[in-house]
Amino acid sequence: MAALIRQAPLVFPAAARHTATVIFVHGLGDTGYGWADAVENWRRRQRLDEVKFILPHAPSIPITCNMGMKMPGWYDIMRIDGNPDSLRANEDEAGILLSRDYLNGLIQKEVEAGIPAERIVLGGFSQGGAMSLFSGLTAKVKLGGIVALSSYLLLSLKFAELLPTPNVNKETPIFMAHGDQDVVVPIQLGVKSHDALKGLGYNPIFKIYPNMGHSACPREMDDVENFLKDRLPAQGEKKDGKAEL
Repeated sequence: MAALIRQAPLVFPAAARHTATVIFVHGLGDTGYGWADAVENWRRRQRLDEVKFILPHAPSIPITCNMGMKMPGWYDIMRIDGNPDSLRANEDEAGILLSRDYLNGLIQKEVEAGIPAERIVLGGFSQGGAMSLFSGLTAKVKLGGIVALSSYLLLSLKFAELLPTPNVNKETPIFMAHGDQDVVVPIQLGVKSHDALKGLGYNPIFKIYPNMGHSACPREMDDVENFLKDRLPAQGEKKDGKAEL
């Protein structure tokens, strides 16, 4: 298999002292630039000034449901036809695990730069949300939170076998959200994923947005911002080695 060509992520430095990081992962066929406007809007509101945002770009890979043509993707998808079971059929486990390793590498770089793992939130939309949910919950470091928009639980039939010991993210807050008119990742799949996680002892938030398809809406973005602010509260400027609150 040829080595994947990866572009460096799009990075928005913290507006104030960098004390936390959000890694937000785009969906199939998109790039990190597709979520730049959302990040810019959050930055304008100045409620997440200590947060650095990292928007990675998926490599271009052959996608079966795209007639095998290459497009940005975190893993291959066989079929998208509105059937909740189609997205879980013949899952690309190798591609999923490879992308998980890449996202874990981004997390590790932030930790090595001095950001505690519990001050890092991993999130995303659609395929990126699925990767964030899977990667975050199977990570070996405890994260500050996980955001999964219009997405679902990957490798659900063997997910429990892939959890680390100890399961450090068992209590990590999870924000899941879905539009009730989504025909790409049907809401039934989001509900099944939420219920599966509840059955495994997790306690995810699950919000449904009426009349929203496979997209995002302002109210959802406000809810994500509030979740991030709650999980990554400002620590203030350092003075004489201490944080001013």
